[in-house]
Amino acid sequence: MTRAVVIGATGHVGTYLVPRLVEAGYDVVAISRGQAKPYSPNRAWDDVEMLTMDRSAMEKDGSFGPAIRALKADIVIDMICFTLDSARHLTDALTGHVSHFLHTGTIWTHGFSMVVPTLEETPKRPFGDYGIQKAAIEAHLLDEARRKGFPATLIHPGHIVGPGWAPLNPAGHFNLSAFSTLALGETLVLPNFGLETVHHVHADDVAQMFMGAIANWRASTGESFHAVSGGAVTLRGYAEAMSRWFGHEPKLEFLPYETWARDRTPEDAQATWEHIARSPNCSIAKAQRLLGYEPRYTSLEAVQESVAWLMANGRIG
Repeated sequence: MTRAVVIGATGHVGTYLVPRLVEAGYDVVAISRGQAKPYSPNRAWDDVEMLTMDRSAMEKDGSFGPAIRALKADIVIDMICFTLDSARHLTDALTGHVSHFLHTGTIWTHGFSMVVPTLEETPKRPFGDYGIQKAAIEAHLLDEARRKGFPATLIHPGHIVGPGWAPLNPAGHFNLSAFSTLALGETLVLPNFGLETVHHVHADDVAQMFMGAIANWRASTGESFHAVSGGAVTLRGYAEAMSRWFGHEPKLEFLPYETWARDRTPEDAQATWEHIARSPNCSIAKAQRLLGYEPRYTSLEAVQESVAWLMANGRIG
Protein backbone atom coordinates (compact mmCIF):
# COMPACT_ATOMS: atom_id res chain seq x y z
CA MET A 1 0.00 0.00 0.00
CA THR A 2 1.35 3.43 -0.94
CA ARG A 3 2.15 5.49 2.13
CA ALA A 4 1.29 9.20 2.18
CA VAL A 5 2.32 11.64 4.90
CA VAL A 6 0.37 14.90 5.16
CA ILE A 7 2.03 17.67 7.18
CA GLY A 8 -0.57 20.09 8.54
CA ALA A 9 -3.30 17.55 7.90
CA THR A 10 -6.15 18.99 9.95
CA GLY A 11 -6.34 22.40 8.24
CA HIS A 12 -8.64 23.71 5.53
CA VAL A 13 -7.42 21.56 2.66
CA GLY A 14 -6.38 18.58 4.77
CA THR A 15 -9.97 18.26 5.97
CA TYR A 16 -10.87 17.18 2.43
CA LEU A 17 -7.56 15.77 1.19
CA VAL A 18 -6.98 13.18 3.90
CA PRO A 19 -10.35 11.44 3.36
CA ARG A 20 -9.76 11.51 -0.41
CA LEU A 21 -6.42 9.76 0.10
CA VAL A 22 -7.92 7.14 2.41
CA GLU A 23 -10.79 6.46 0.04
CA ALA A 24 -8.30 6.09 -2.83
CA GLY A 25 -6.52 3.32 -0.91
CA TYR A 26 -3.50 5.15 0.52
CA ASP A 27 -1.98 4.41 3.92
CA VAL A 28 -2.18 7.91 5.42
CA VAL A 29 -0.17 9.45 8.23
CA ALA A 30 -1.50 12.81 9.39
CA ILE A 31 0.95 15.20 11.06
CA SER A 32 -0.31 18.10 13.15
CA ARG A 33 0.39 19.94 16.37
CA GLY A 34 -2.63 18.21 17.87
CA GLN A 35 -4.42 21.49 18.51
CA ALA A 36 -7.08 21.36 15.81
CA LYS A 37 -9.62 18.93 14.44
CA PRO A 38 -10.76 18.63 10.81
CA TYR A 39 -13.45 21.15 9.92
CA SER A 40 -15.83 18.44 8.70
CA PRO A 41 -16.29 14.95 10.20
CA ASN A 42 -15.53 11.94 8.03
CA ARG A 43 -15.23 8.29 9.01
CA ALA A 44 -12.13 8.01 6.84
CA TRP A 45 -10.18 9.64 9.69
CA ASP A 46 -10.66 6.44 11.69
CA ASP A 47 -8.20 4.78 9.31
CA VAL A 48 -5.56 7.51 9.58
CA GLU A 49 -2.45 7.32 11.72
CA MET A 50 -2.38 10.59 13.66
CA LEU A 51 0.98 11.89 14.87
CA THR A 52 1.64 15.05 16.86
CA MET A 53 4.74 17.07 15.96
CA ASP A 54 5.71 20.65 16.75
CA ARG A 55 7.39 21.58 13.49
CA SER A 56 8.89 24.87 14.66
CA ALA A 57 10.48 23.36 17.75
CA MET A 58 11.73 20.31 15.87
CA GLU A 59 13.25 22.40 13.09
CA LYS A 60 15.22 24.35 15.67
CA ASP A 61 16.94 21.20 16.89
CA GLY A 62 17.13 19.68 13.41
CA SER A 63 14.87 16.71 14.15
CA PHE A 64 11.83 17.45 11.98
CA GLY A 65 13.18 16.40 8.59
CA PRO A 66 14.71 13.15 9.90
CA ALA A 67 11.43 12.37 11.73
CA ILE A 68 9.46 12.74 8.49
CA ARG A 69 12.05 10.65 6.60
CA ALA A 70 11.78 7.92 9.26
CA LEU A 71 8.10 7.46 8.36
CA LYS A 72 9.27 5.96 5.04
CA ALA A 73 6.58 7.64 3.00
CA ASP A 74 6.22 7.30 -0.75
CA ILE A 75 4.42 10.65 -0.88
CA VAL A 76 4.90 13.67 1.38
CA ILE A 77 2.44 16.56 1.19
CA ASP A 78 3.54 19.72 2.99
CA MET A 79 0.65 22.06 3.75
CA ILE A 80 2.41 24.39 6.19
CA CYS A 81 5.85 25.42 4.95
CA PHE A 82 6.32 29.21 5.03
CA THR A 83 10.06 29.92 4.91
CA LEU A 84 12.92 28.96 2.64
CA ASP A 85 14.94 27.61 5.58
CA SER A 86 12.04 25.34 6.51
CA ALA A 87 11.78 24.08 2.93
CA ARG A 88 15.51 23.42 2.68
CA HIS A 89 15.51 21.52 5.97
CA LEU A 90 12.82 19.15 4.72
CA THR A 91 14.08 18.69 1.16
CA ASP A 92 17.59 17.98 2.43
CA ALA A 93 16.19 15.23 4.64
CA LEU A 94 13.92 13.73 1.97
CA THR A 95 16.17 13.83 -1.11
CA GLY A 96 16.50 10.24 -2.29
CA HIS A 97 13.89 9.05 0.21
CA VAL A 98 10.55 10.04 -1.33
CA SER A 99 8.83 9.38 -4.65
CA HIS A 100 6.67 12.51 -4.71
CA PHE A 101 6.83 15.71 -2.68
CA LEU A 102 3.95 18.18 -2.94
CA HIS A 103 4.16 21.69 -1.53
CA THR A 104 1.30 24.09 -0.86
CA GLY A 105 2.20 27.52 -2.21
CA THR A 106 0.02 30.55 -2.93
CA ILE A 107 -1.04 32.68 -5.87
CA TRP A 108 0.53 35.58 -3.95
CA THR A 109 3.89 34.45 -5.33
CA HIS A 110 2.93 36.50 -8.41
CA GLY A 111 2.61 39.86 -6.67
CA PHE A 112 0.81 42.34 -8.91
CA SER A 113 -1.34 41.04 -11.74
CA MET A 114 0.01 42.35 -15.03
CA VAL A 115 -1.73 40.42 -17.84
CA VAL A 116 -4.75 38.32 -16.86
CA PRO A 117 -5.49 35.57 -16.49
CA THR A 118 -2.03 35.08 -15.02
CA LEU A 119 -0.14 31.96 -16.11
CA GLU A 120 2.08 29.91 -13.81
CA GLU A 121 5.10 30.78 -15.98
CA THR A 122 4.53 34.55 -15.78
CA PRO A 123 7.64 36.25 -14.32
CA LYS A 124 7.04 36.80 -10.63
CA ARG A 125 7.44 40.01 -8.66
CA PRO A 126 6.14 39.16 -5.19
CA PHE A 127 5.92 41.70 -2.39
CA GLY A 128 5.31 41.27 1.31
CA ASP A 129 7.14 38.70 3.42
CA TYR A 130 4.60 35.91 2.85
CA GLY A 131 4.65 36.16 -0.94
CA ILE A 132 8.42 36.66 -1.09
CA GLN A 133 9.12 33.63 1.11
CA LYS A 134 6.69 31.45 -0.83
CA ALA A 135 8.25 32.52 -4.15
CA ALA A 136 11.69 31.67 -2.76
CA ILE A 137 10.44 28.23 -1.72
CA GLU A 138 9.04 27.67 -5.20
CA ALA A 139 12.31 28.66 -6.85
CA HIS A 140 14.21 26.33 -4.53
CA LEU A 141 11.95 23.34 -5.13
CA LEU A 142 11.89 23.78 -8.90
CA ASP A 143 15.67 24.14 -8.92
CA GLU A 144 16.01 20.94 -6.88
CA ALA A 145 13.68 19.20 -9.32
CA ARG A 146 15.59 20.33 -12.40
CA ARG A 147 19.14 19.88 -11.10
CA LYS A 148 18.76 16.84 -8.84
CA GLY A 149 15.52 15.20 -9.94
CA PHE A 150 13.80 15.94 -6.62
CA PRO A 151 10.16 14.96 -7.35
CA ALA A 152 8.51 18.23 -6.32
CA THR A 153 5.10 19.56 -7.35
CA LEU A 154 3.81 22.96 -6.25
CA ILE A 155 0.10 23.69 -5.82
CA HIS A 156 -0.76 27.40 -5.51
CA PRO A 157 -4.23 27.94 -3.99
CA GLY A 158 -6.21 31.13 -4.20
CA HIS A 159 -8.38 32.40 -1.31
CA ILE A 160 -9.45 29.10 0.26
CA VAL A 161 -13.05 28.84 1.43
CA GLY A 162 -15.33 26.15 2.81
CA PRO A 163 -17.62 25.41 5.75
CA GLY A 164 -16.12 26.17 9.12
CA TRP A 165 -14.26 29.44 8.63
CA ALA A 166 -14.79 33.00 7.42
CA PRO A 167 -14.27 33.53 3.69
CA LEU A 168 -12.66 36.58 2.14
CA ASN A 169 -15.64 38.94 1.79
CA PRO A 170 -16.71 41.44 -0.91
CA ALA A 171 -14.90 44.27 0.89
CA GLY A 172 -11.62 42.40 0.63
CA HIS A 173 -11.20 41.46 4.31
CA PHE A 174 -12.47 38.76 6.69
CA ASN A 175 -14.79 40.67 9.02
CA LEU A 176 -18.18 38.96 8.90
CA SER A 177 -19.93 42.31 9.29
CA ALA A 178 -19.69 42.78 5.50
CA PHE A 179 -21.87 39.73 4.96
CA SER A 180 -24.22 40.83 7.74
CA THR A 181 -24.65 44.21 6.03
CA LEU A 182 -25.62 42.50 2.78
CA ALA A 183 -27.88 40.01 4.56
CA LEU A 184 -29.82 42.89 6.13
CA GLY A 185 -30.19 44.67 2.81
CA GLU A 186 -28.12 47.62 4.03
CA THR A 187 -25.56 49.64 2.09
CA LEU A 188 -22.08 48.19 1.78
CA VAL A 189 -19.28 50.66 1.08
CA LEU A 190 -16.49 49.35 -1.13
CA PRO A 191 -13.05 50.80 -1.87
CA ASN A 192 -12.42 52.57 -5.18
CA PHE A 193 -14.89 51.42 -7.85
CA GLY A 194 -15.02 47.82 -6.61
CA LEU A 195 -13.30 46.59 -9.76
CA GLU A 196 -10.30 44.92 -8.15
CA THR A 197 -10.45 41.13 -8.21
CA VAL A 198 -10.26 38.26 -5.74
CA HIS A 199 -9.92 34.61 -6.71
CA HIS A 200 -11.45 32.04 -4.37
CA VAL A 201 -11.24 28.27 -4.38
CA HIS A 202 -13.13 25.68 -2.37
CA ALA A 203 -10.84 23.63 -0.11
CA ASP A 204 -12.14 20.42 -1.69
CA ASP A 205 -11.14 21.66 -5.15
CA VAL A 206 -7.61 22.20 -3.84
CA ALA A 207 -7.71 18.65 -2.50
CA GLN A 208 -8.91 17.51 -5.92
CA MET A 209 -5.86 19.11 -7.52
CA PHE A 210 -3.49 17.38 -5.13
CA MET A 211 -5.08 14.06 -6.08
CA GLY A 212 -4.75 14.93 -9.76
CA ALA A 213 -1.08 15.78 -9.31
CA ILE A 214 -0.44 12.47 -7.54
CA ALA A 215 -2.29 10.53 -10.23
CA ASN A 216 -0.33 12.31 -12.98
CA TRP A 217 3.14 12.04 -11.47
CA ARG A 218 5.09 12.39 -14.72
CA ALA A 219 3.19 15.51 -15.75
CA SER A 220 3.20 17.17 -12.32
CA THR A 221 6.73 16.74 -11.00
CA GLY A 222 8.92 19.77 -11.53
CA GLU A 223 5.83 21.92 -12.18
CA SER A 224 3.64 24.53 -10.48
CA PHE A 225 -0.14 24.79 -10.77
CA HIS A 226 -2.77 27.35 -9.79
CA ALA A 227 -5.54 25.90 -7.62
CA VAL A 228 -8.38 28.38 -8.06
CA SER A 229 -11.95 28.48 -9.28
CA GLY A 230 -12.71 28.89 -12.95
CA GLY A 231 -12.82 32.69 -12.70
CA ALA A 232 -11.92 35.56 -10.40
CA VAL A 233 -14.64 37.99 -9.29
CA THR A 234 -14.57 41.75 -8.87
CA LEU A 235 -15.45 43.12 -5.45
CA ARG A 236 -18.47 44.81 -6.99
CA GLY A 237 -19.66 41.71 -8.81
CA TYR A 238 -19.13 39.65 -5.68
CA ALA A 239 -21.11 42.09 -3.52
CA GLU A 240 -23.98 42.32 -6.01
CA ALA A 241 -24.22 38.53 -6.33
CA MET A 242 -24.23 38.04 -2.55
CA SER A 243 -26.86 40.75 -2.08
CA ARG A 244 -29.17 38.94 -4.47
CA TRP A 245 -28.35 35.59 -2.84
CA PHE A 246 -29.55 37.12 0.44
CA GLY A 247 -32.73 38.25 -1.34
CA HIS A 248 -31.99 41.96 -1.77
CA GLU A 249 -31.17 44.27 -4.63
CA PRO A 250 -27.62 45.57 -4.19
CA LYS A 251 -27.04 48.79 -2.27
CA LEU A 252 -23.43 49.77 -2.78
CA GLU A 253 -21.40 52.92 -2.37
CA PHE A 254 -17.80 53.58 -3.35
CA LEU A 255 -15.02 55.66 -1.83
CA PRO A 256 -11.34 56.11 -2.66
CA TYR A 257 -9.37 53.53 -0.70
CA GLU A 258 -7.72 56.09 1.61
CA THR A 259 -11.11 57.60 2.51
CA TRP A 260 -12.76 54.18 2.83
CA ALA A 261 -9.99 52.95 5.16
CA ARG A 262 -10.55 55.73 7.70
CA ASP A 263 -13.76 54.10 8.93
CA ARG A 264 -12.32 50.55 9.13
CA THR A 265 -10.19 48.90 11.75
CA PRO A 266 -6.49 48.89 10.87
CA GLU A 267 -6.67 45.11 10.53
CA ASP A 268 -9.56 45.21 8.03
CA ALA A 269 -8.05 48.09 6.07
CA GLN A 270 -4.70 46.32 5.81
CA ALA A 271 -6.28 43.03 4.77
CA THR A 272 -8.22 44.80 2.03
CA TRP A 273 -5.11 46.57 0.78
CA GLU A 274 -3.20 43.27 0.68
CA HIS A 275 -5.88 41.75 -1.53
CA ILE A 276 -6.75 44.60 -3.85
CA ALA A 277 -3.09 45.54 -4.37
CA ARG A 278 -2.58 42.10 -5.90
CA SER A 279 -6.02 41.65 -7.52
CA PRO A 280 -5.29 38.05 -8.52
CA ASN A 281 -6.87 36.53 -11.60
CA CYS A 282 -5.16 33.22 -12.35
CA SER A 283 -5.40 30.72 -15.18
CA ILE A 284 -6.23 27.06 -14.59
CA ALA A 285 -5.56 26.02 -18.20
CA LYS A 286 -2.30 24.24 -17.31
CA ALA A 287 -3.92 22.24 -14.51
CA GLN A 288 -6.84 21.35 -16.75
CA ARG A 289 -4.52 20.17 -19.51
CA LEU A 290 -2.00 18.22 -17.44
CA LEU A 291 -3.96 17.12 -14.37
CA GLY A 292 -7.55 16.97 -15.57
CA TYR A 293 -8.49 19.61 -13.00
CA GLU A 294 -12.10 20.78 -13.18
CA PRO A 295 -13.22 22.75 -10.11
CA ARG A 296 -16.62 21.73 -8.80
CA TYR A 297 -17.31 25.18 -7.38
CA THR A 298 -17.28 28.64 -8.86
CA SER A 299 -15.94 31.36 -6.58
CA LEU A 300 -19.46 32.40 -5.64
CA GLU A 301 -20.70 28.85 -5.06
CA ALA A 302 -17.77 28.17 -2.75
CA VAL A 303 -18.40 31.35 -0.76
CA GLN A 304 -22.13 30.74 -0.56
CA GLU A 305 -21.58 27.29 0.92
CA SER A 306 -19.30 28.85 3.52
CA VAL A 307 -21.76 31.63 4.32
CA ALA A 308 -24.65 29.19 4.59
CA TRP A 309 -22.65 27.28 7.22
CA LEU A 310 -21.89 30.51 9.09
CA MET A 311 -25.57 31.47 9.09
CA ALA A 312 -26.64 28.02 10.27
CA ASN A 313 -24.18 28.34 13.14
CA GLY A 314 -25.36 31.81 14.16
CA ARG A 315 -22.24 33.69 13.08
CA ILE A 316 -24.00 35.86 10.50
CA GLY A 317 -27.25 37.53 11.51
